[in-house]
Amino acid sequence: MDYKETYEKILGEYRQVFERVDQDNMRAFIDEVKARAKADKKTIILPESMDRRTFEAAAEILAEDIADIVIIGSKEECAKNSEGLDISKAVIVDPNTNPKTEEYINGFVELRKSKGMTKEEATKILMNQYMYYACMMVKMGDGDGIVSGACHSTADTLRPSLQIIKTKPGTKLVSAFFVMVVPDCGFGNEGTFVFGDCALNQNPSSEELAAIAGSSADSFKQLIGKEPVVAMLSHSSMGSAKHADIDKVTTAVEIAKKDYPQFQIDGELQLDAAIVPEIGASKAPNSKVAGRANVLIFPDLDAGNIGYKLVQRLAKAEAYGPMCQGIAKPINDLSRGCSYKDIVGVIAITALQAQSN
Repeated sequence: MDYKETYEKILGEYRQVFERVDQDNMRAFIDEVKARAKADKKTIILPESMDRRTFEAAAEILAEDIADIVIIGSKEECAKNSEGLDISKAVIVDPNTNPKTEEYINGFVELRKSKGMTKEEATKILMNQYMYYACMMVKMGDGDGIVSGACHSTADTLRPSLQIIKTKPGTKLVSAFFVMVVPDCGFGNEGTFVFGDCALNQNPSSEELAAIAGSSADSFKQLIGKEPVVAMLSHSSMGSAKHADIDKVTTAVEIAKKDYPQFQIDGELQLDAAIVPEIGASKAPNSKVAGRANVLIFPDLDAGNIGYKLVQRLAKAEAYGPMCQGIAKPINDLSRGCSYKDIVGVIAITALQAQSN
């Protein structure tokens, strides 16, 4: 074996070691979530029985005893799409045969009667749109949370949620966040961050940005179990540039500090000033957040969506979400390109969120 072959062999071995370390670090977060979910098991409803990924995820959740699972669909459809998988512990709810369907229909009519909902229309919606049916189950106390979106749009997931479950008391805005777990990263909480809003609010106002910051801080504390340190991001750090977009962020910081005094929130900060201690000390020496942030609030949806995907693809981070915040019960959306493993992670997070409801 010549020098070059020896070098390549050693380099390959080192890569394998570092990859294993990175994978272990990323698994640590979701393993902790699973352990906490197991301690107080909740019932999570999966309305997408038309997709095999639903059953692959359900089989793993049930095997690990993380949550109780309800799948909405006909027995024939469920049998077909779960072939070869053990979902014997799941409860299959077929709207056509479930004795509680009539109760859900009547409840839906009552909720939407001011909008002119008739029993005929309610029946048609609940029998054909399983997300509506799932929301009525949660509304009537027959489930604790919902995971959907593997084969439905965000709008199709959120519309029934807002019509039936509605917003959490005191919530100013429904928004979305990602939990980002970055391998081999010393920033944030050992490489773990919450990014908001990366999925819902296109161009939030200062008031809306402040609400996103407060909700994201709450989500970080609930899911990660650590104190959130919130940076309001911009292309400027503490007045280093002037623009109306920066003014929006600085006003949001003022509102957030007033509305959420229990959290450490500061800005405006550039990304490097927010997470890198040396740069934070240089660009924002008087900030207690600069260089320490683990919750990153993006100024608009373009920045948030691009930002999380850059970190996911270039840093090979695990991206759990988009998770919704501000709805009265935990209802979480999935990317239509998700793997069944992604669904497992979101189910575990949803079960953990349900413990606070």
